[in-house]
Amino acid sequence: MKKRTRTLLLTFVVLLFAGILAALNFYGTFYADNISGLEKQPVIQIPRSYNYEQMMNAVLQSGAIDNPRTFLRAARFMKLQDRFKPGQYKFRQGMGNKALVRSLQKGWQTPVRLVIPGYYRSLDRFADFLGEQLEASAADFDQALHDSQKAARYGFTPETFLGMFIPNTYEVWWTVTPDEFLERMHQEYLKFWTPERDAKAAALGMTRQEVSTLAAIVIEESKYEPELPRIAGVYINRLNKDMPLQADPTVIYAVGDPGLKRVLNKHLDVDSPYNTYKYAGLPPGPITMPPVAAIDAVLNYEHHDYLYFCAKDSFDGQHVFAKTLSAHNENARRYQRALSAEMRAKAAQESPRTSF
Repeated sequence: MKKRTRTLLLTFVVLLFAGILAALNFYGTFYADNISGLEKQPVIQIPRSYNYEQMMNAVLQSGAIDNPRTFLRAARFMKLQDRFKPGQYKFRQGMGNKALVRSLQKGWQTPVRLVIPGYYRSLDRFADFLGEQLEASAADFDQALHDSQKAARYGFTPETFLGMFIPNTYEVWWTVTPDEFLERMHQEYLKFWTPERDAKAAALGMTRQEVSTLAAIVIEESKYEPELPRIAGVYINRLNKDMPLQADPTVIYAVGDPGLKRVLNKHLDVDSPYNTYKYAGLPPGPITMPPVAAIDAVLNYEHHDYLYFCAKDSFDGQHVFAKTLSAHNENARRYQRALSAEMRAKAAQESPRTSF
């Protein structure tokens, strides 16, 4: 009897021990924290083109997984090979293998914080930027951005389409397609143009697109935000008087040389609708992607009588304004004298010295 009791007790202990081991193994396989102790967890990108092996290599080689063996076991048990979704993933501390596998199966991505700074002078450059940040290639974005039918769908022409993209910080999925991105940006554009902004544009007698076109000129004239409304006021005064805008940035855009520092008389002869010395009114579209500060500067332009402005002779990026051409010419001569003096001083410093 005692022998039988000992046998039963031993069997119970063995079974209990086996059950504990099984429970620990189960917990370790599916629920125990399996994220490495890295201070900064890596971002894992899984393109649409990846097969299961490539996906697993991307995950395991990232260094995010602390115990690859248990992760592989959980992945097999949960049939991760049958379904996983592309995307950008960043796992968090405390996640077990079950949560990790489910994230990949469900496509629970970490969004991209897409910072669009503006100042892109062409759709080509904007496409290059998007191709660097998102899964789709620059060529794919370029094709979508230059599709006139897509632009027309949102009420734009190829020339004005750059104005639909409002510089800001957005959260988007890394796998967003070019068409999905366009739709998202159009929704953001509609949010940006509040009834208040629309009313201000209407008071100016301008459409949203015309405001963006003028804002692009304003921001190319100056990066000093406090004076943007004053510069906008100069151009609005010129438009109201049917005077040509004569904006140097539009000539630089027409010439096609963004690095051009000084606009000369020969540049003013370029035959382009963007040459506001040759053609009156606004150019066909924005010459850059204007930031919000420039758009609001146009909508909230400074009311004054200035018709001219030129750079200050202090070379601090600010401008001096004038109401008459004679006063403007004097300001321009003062600036040219200061510029010539600075160039002579610089040349003297760079010239080699002869020792005797």
